Amino acid sequence: MKESLWGYWLIILGIFVIVILMLIQSFTTTNTQDYYLLKEVTEAAVKDSVDYGYFRIYKELRIHREKFIENFVRRFSETVNLNKTYDIEFYAIYEAPPKVSIKVTTKTESYAIGRGQSSFDVVNKVNAILELRLDEKNYKKNYGIED
Repeated sequence: MKESLWGYWLIILGIFVIVILMLIQSFTTTNTQDYYLLKEVTEAAVKDSVDYGYFRIYKELRIHREKFIENFVRRFSETVNLNKTYDIEFYAIYEAPPKVSIKVTTKTESYAIGRGQSSFDVVNKVNAILELRLDEKNYKKNYGIED
């Protein structure tokens, strides 16, 4: 009888540990995926929204604010997980020099622990600045600028 009681406690402990591991795995996987997704999408959206006409004339980088937001939302919505709710906030978008600050909050699935429901909000923030290095020889050739 004593040995079977220990077996029951061992099974209950195993189930408890598995539930805790599933909660932690969901939280950490969400954080890692969201961070790299946010980073890659921001980089691609900034590069897509560069104003090349302005760049050719004034030799300065500048982005279109509306074009950046459109590119970011389109790319982000194509690659997100449909099981989660995302809240996107644009803190600062500077056109020249190009700098963007974005915060994405992910609401994970809610879990019933005991009598209460609990869910986690995973917050990722990215500040991105676009820089470009040019050497004078290739600059004029690549962008069709004549002396």
